[in-house]
Amino acid sequence: MGVAERPEVSVRRSARGPAAPFEGFAGPYGRPWPPRWVRRYRLLAVAIDLACGLLAGAAAVNVRFGQVTPYVTPYLVLSLVLPVLWVCLLGLNRAYESRLVGVGSEEFRRISQCGFLLTAGVAISAYVTKTDLARGYVVLALPLMTFLTLCCRYGLRRRLHARRARGRCMRRVVAVGHRAALADLIRRFRAEPYHGMDVVGVCLPREDAPGEVEGVPVLGDFTDVPLAVCQAGADTVAVLACPELDGTALRRLAWRLEKTRTDLVVAPALMEVAGPRTTIRPVAGLPLLHVEHPELAGTRRLLKNLFDRTVAAVALAVLCPLLAALAVAVRATSPGPALFRQTRVGRDGAEFTILKLRTMGTDAEHRKIDLVSDHEGLLFKIRNDPRVTPLGAWLRRHSLDELPQLVNVLVGHMSLVGPRPPLPEEVAGYGDDVRRRLVVRPGMTGLWQVNGRSDLSWEESVRLDLRYVENWSLTLDLQILWKTWSAVARGSGAY
Repeated sequence: MGVAERPEVSVRRSARGPAAPFEGFAGPYGRPWPPRWVRRYRLLAVAIDLACGLLAGAAAVNVRFGQVTPYVTPYLVLSLVLPVLWVCLLGLNRAYESRLVGVGSEEFRRISQCGFLLTAGVAISAYVTKTDLARGYVVLALPLMTFLTLCCRYGLRRRLHARRARGRCMRRVVAVGHRAALADLIRRFRAEPYHGMDVVGVCLPREDAPGEVEGVPVLGDFTDVPLAVCQAGADTVAVLACPELDGTALRRLAWRLEKTRTDLVVAPALMEVAGPRTTIRPVAGLPLLHVEHPELAGTRRLLKNLFDRTVAAVALAVLCPLLAALAVAVRATSPGPALFRQTRVGRDGAEFTILKLRTMGTDAEHRKIDLVSDHEGLLFKIRNDPRVTPLGAWLRRHSLDELPQLVNVLVGHMSLVGPRPPLPEEVAGYGDDVRRRLVVRPGMTGLWQVNGRSDLSWEESVRLDLRYVENWSLTLDLQILWKTWSAVARGSGAY
């Protein structure tokens, strides 16, 4: 809801900001709940799911039977009932919850779960009741309906992300915590707007000075949160880890926000650990957050290694003509070898020779000395590098120069997905925390590739690499590989 759409409201203020918390308001500005854009998104999702069910049923009837006969009539009726049954099942499995809108894989997991349950339920029911149900219809209609729904929901999410990139369809957030943590949270939300979190106000400890945090106004202290929600027209309160807000204070805050139907989210101190590694375990009435250690060895790593090498072998077989053509082009446009070899550091600090198509002149390493003197930070990357050839710039923009690294993946030096492979001189300057990057194989792509590439600062690159190490899984690898295509096609951040 935009600022122009919110009615004016008068509130009492103290000398520092909002007055002490007050009781009894029915909701922030009496606005409807959930926000208008969420209700529209849900309605569109329901309409799309109905259409997917109808289309899948019609396709199954056409493919299985071909023409309408009296025998086909029950299946036509079933095809009309199927979309309604599908939407009801998705609703029962809470696939339309507002917290699933736009982010995470939970929405897709619940849709897949519904598809599996519906298919199994129909098959078991037909067997138990001895119903003469055409198996071809079931095998076609239900999986196709699930697949179409997943594809359409993905397209709907991409549309939402595009709108959020323009500042629309955002959740208005009041963030609560200490100044440094709030500043980091605001920067992260601004860097990744697809999450849909727009911090419109913050609440600091009482002893902290008023003013702004990263351009966001301070609306009061920790006791002023409900009033700050009212002032800002917020629909979400994000509480960061701080000693002042213990369990009792959070419970009381939740009670008061319940009157306004405002979402309350709490960020644990361990902020880089993803959901699959965390579970809530109630013990003696206390909700304890159990954090599992990342599985850096064993069966999962064996499967990842097998997946990497299989994909690398297939990709090399398919891309051999392209690699040969690019190698000829490199030799033709710049004297010297087509391949560039360089020592990099892999898992557990082991050094290996990385392969790339040459994108610079043969004197690049000698000219680097003059360029390094004017560069700060461990990661040496500069725009408009004078050593890069015209063809090399094009290869870098679309990451084609990295295709020979498939050989490194095939022999086990690298992975398809992982942290950026560092140089030995970079590793020499690592602190203890940064060395955590070396517990897994470096990757051809990674979170750094799909979140800005060379435009990232050194600190942000390290943070993304450490996030991957702490939360890696084969599912995450597949998600990153999928996103890599669009990042490479755009060519932004590569130089």
